[in-house]
Parts: sequence; structure tokens; C-alpha cells
Amino acid sequence: MRTLDSKIDFAVVLSVRSANPNGDPLNGNRPRQNYDGYGEISDVAIKRKIRNRLQDMGETIFVQSNDRKSDEHNSLRERADASVELREVIKAKSSSQQEDFAAAACREWMDVRSFGQVFAFKSSDKSGSVSVGVRGPVSIHTARSVDPIDITSMQITKSVNSEPGKDRGSDTMGMKHRVDFGVYVFYGSINTQLAEKTGFTPEDADKIKQALVTLFENDASAARPEGSIEVHKVYWWTHNSKMGQYSSAKVHRSLVVKSKTEEPRQFEDYSIEIYELEGLRVDVIDGI
Repeated sequence: MRTLDSKIDFAVVLSVRSANPNGDPLNGNRPRQNYDGYGEISDVAIKRKIRNRLQDMGETIFVQSNDRKSDEHNSLRERADASVELREVIKAKSSSQQEDFAAAACREWMDVRSFGQVFAFKSSDKSGSVSVGVRGPVSIHTARSVDPIDITSMQITKSVNSEPGKDRGSDTMGMKHRVDFGVYVFYGSINTQLAEKTGFTPEDADKIKQALVTLFENDASAARPEGSIEVHKVYWWTHNSKMGQYSSAKVHRSLVVKSKTEEPRQFEDYSIEIYELEGLRVDVIDGI
């Protein structure tokens, strides 16, 4: 199967209402915010959701969440050890072992051939030790809100009977935080040179596109109630060559999202403009 031979850039426009899109563990799990007050969603959190959506599509994923595992393995080492092909590569002990290991891992797991992965596993007798790095072609930027966000915090109380024979358990105090409303944008690219190395195909790119459109589906939680985060637009630029006619920075700047009012409260309060770049095809996909 041929690998991706045309550079791709993409952007996603989403809105958040009364939800915590990505809590900061160093700040009491408040929604991430930079020093200027703009909201952020880390690239790691976005990749986690893409992996989850790919897993929903039936793709084999290496880095799985514990709460949605599709196998019996409890660690990355166990999952790697369970691969017959990887075990054969380690046993062979050839001069090209690292390259063979990386190629086998990319064939087996879509997230490895998309985002890359570091395999660094120790073995007691060193015969099964692995130290292999794979660079993936898909890169994701941190999402940033178009305007500074307002964060509302509320104190919550939980009172349950955790032990038998007691009328009432002790109260547990806590805090919940949410973004009242905000529109976020994040960008990404797919590099063809790295796609050749990992075996990333045009079909894989289409699956990434589909994952972006459905990014927050099947992702509800107490911090992100169903429907509180919505993908509105996905912009997908396809270049006509491996290197691309334009730099990713120029392509990303061609999308301009800005508020039309001083205090935007809904997605319709924002305007989206996209400046045409000659010879560059762009597909615009509405969120579901």
C-alpha cells in the first residue's frame, strides 16, 4: 500500500460551554489558561481523544486508556510483549533490529505510525531489552481560545456512607471548575517524509480526519457533559507535492477566527475567514 505522498495541514474550530476541556493538575484542575487569560487544551489531551476515536473505529491502538482497554494488558510492555512479530524481531538480534522493530510496531498499531512512540523496556537478562524511538508524521499544536476565557468555580460537598453501621459518612469538600463559554482553535500537519518511514497511508489520513470531526463524541464525563464541547469546523488543506507549496505557518495563518462582539456568548458571535492560497485545495467539514 502506498504511503502518503502529499503534505497535509489541518485546523479544528470548536466551542466549549460550561465544561472543563482540559484540567491543569498543577492548578487544582482548573481549565488550562495561559498568563494572558486565554484558554488552552494540551496537544497530549487532543492526541488522547484522537486515539480514543480511532479505537472506536476499530483501529488497533498501542497507548490505550485504562478505562477503555480493548485487551487484557495492563502496561505498554505487556502489550508489546504480546506481539508475535515484535518478539520475533527481538529474538533475531540482527544488525537492523531497531529498524525492524520500528517497522513492525508501525504496522501493528495505528497510533504508533501516526504520532510515533518511544519503546524503552528493560529485561532482567537484557536479552529482551528494547530502546527504539519512532517519529510520527502527525503533529498537533496546543489548542488556544480565540478570546480570554471566564472560569467559574463552585464548591461541592459529597456525603456518603463508606462503612457499615454508620448513619452518615463524613462530608468531603471539593471544587469544580468550568469554562463559561469559549471558542478554541488548534492546528496540525502531516509530514510526508516521516509518513514514508512509518508506512502512514492516505487511508490513515482519512481516518485522522474522521477522528477530528468526531473528536468529543463518546467522551462525556462529569467535567465534560454530553454536548458541552462541540467541533464546528475542520479545515483540511492538501498540497500537491511532498514538500508542499506553502509552509504550514502560512497555511495556518490563512484561517482567521475572530469575535464580532465585545462579549461573545455563542458560536454565532464569531466570524471565520479563510484566505485562498493559489493551487492549494481545502476541504471544509462541518462537525456532526
